[in-house]
Amino acid sequence: MDKGIYCLVFENHECTVWVGALEAVAFQAGWNIYVGSALGSGGLKRLDRHISLAQLRNKKPKWHVDYLLTSRCFSLVYAVFAVTADRLECRLARELNDCGIPKFGCSDCSCTSHLLYRQGDPKQEVLAAFRELQLDPVMKTIINPQV
Repeated sequence: MDKGIYCLVFENHECTVWVGALEAVAFQAGWNIYVGSALGSGGLKRLDRHISLAQLRNKKPKWHVDYLLTSRCFSLVYAVFAVTADRLECRLARELNDCGIPKFGCSDCSCTSHLLYRQGDPKQEVLAAFRELQLDPVMKTIINPQV
C-alpha cells in the first residue's frame, strides 16, 4: 500500500467538542483542516478508516481527529492526499500556517497544531500547499456531508 500524507477537510457548526486529554475545545463555525501522516504499515488505507468513521460514527475515538470524525457538529467534506515516503506532514501544517487548536494532532512533534481553522472552503489553499512541497495532490470528495 502506498504511503503518504493527507488533509481531512471538515465543515462545522459553532460547537464545543470533548477531545480526550485536550478536554472541551470550542470551535467557531467554518472549516477545519486536519494534517496527518499515513507512513505506517497501512499507508493511505488510513483514509478509508477516517472516512468510514465519519460516515458511521460507530467507534470510540482513539486519536484527536477521531473526536471530530464522530461528532455530529463536524462533516468530513473531502480529503486531499499525496503519495510520499517522506515525513512531510509538519512542513505541510506549517505551509498552511500551523496556528490552530494548540496541541491538536501533534503530540509526537513540535508543531503548534495539526488542526487549522478557516472561515471558508480552503480547497485551493490546500492543493497549493501540497504543490509547494513538490507533491501531486489527489482530492477525494466525501458523499453525504452531515453539516
